[in-house]
Amino acid sequence: MEITTQMIKELRAATSAPMLDCRKALQEANGDYQKAVDWLREKGMATAAKRSDREASNGVVEMYSHGGGRVGVMVEINCETDFVARAEKFRTLAHEIALQIAASSPRYIKADEIPAAELEHEAEIARARAIEEGKPENVMTKIVEGRVEKYKDEVCLMRQTYIRDESLTIEKLILQNVAAIGESVIVRRFQRWELGESTKEE
Repeated sequence: MEITTQMIKELRAATSAPMLDCRKALQEANGDYQKAVDWLREKGMATAAKRSDREASNGVVEMYSHGGGRVGVMVEINCETDFVARAEKFRTLAHEIALQIAASSPRYIKADEIPAAELEHEAEIARARAIEEGKPENVMTKIVEGRVEKYKDEVCLMRQTYIRDESLTIEKLILQNVAAIGESVIVRRFQRWELGESTKEE
């Protein structure tokens, strides 16, 4: 079946795929529009898998030293392309996140990284405190849940209040930048050191 320019244009309008991919999809599908759409979707999924590899390799490792070398932070922040990794807006965001880590000492990036045993321990502390304060039994569960959530806000980078703007969390700050940059931004990992602090092994 002959693949016309009109057919390619229609497929491109519907899928936003590149012209060459639209032509190839129609050729592969022997002119069947629906099969061509499916072919492009499958190809798109393969491209997305490649993109996730690319996301991991672009970005910046930002280093920040605070208080005359008393606190040091190293954070890896990823984006999709090298072009964005070199952009001032992305570099500024990476620096701001390093500042946040230095100032607010998060222990995790997201709440789902907190071990269950640690959350249970915090819940026990919250329950004991609520009993000590004489809180009634019927509101105990709500109080404990509230305090555990507050703990997550303190130890998780994404849930922390941004040090420069109390109306924003770090997650919202990153989302604002994603909208401006036009690429996904991922905080991959971080490490914070403070002079004289004991290590976990000690």
